Amino acid sequence: MAPLPKPPAEPADDLDSYVGLDGEAAERRARERGWTTVRSLPPGAIITMEYLGGRLNFTVQSGVVERCWKG
Repeated sequence: MAPLPKPPAEPADDLDSYVGLDGEAAERRARERGWTTVRSLPPGAIITMEYLGGRLNFTVQSGVVERCWKG
């Protein structure tokens, strides 16, 4: 039997620390901290709900991060 795939590791990170940051600065910080995929979205964006390990999502309005979550 083949081994089970190992999901990507997620950085130990305080997601609340991104809220209030400039969107571009938040994206840079996330990549520096090891997030493999960083996604910035406008408020109310329609997105798929599948969980992707190693992905960090931001809701950005007027250039400022309003919300941050994994997956």
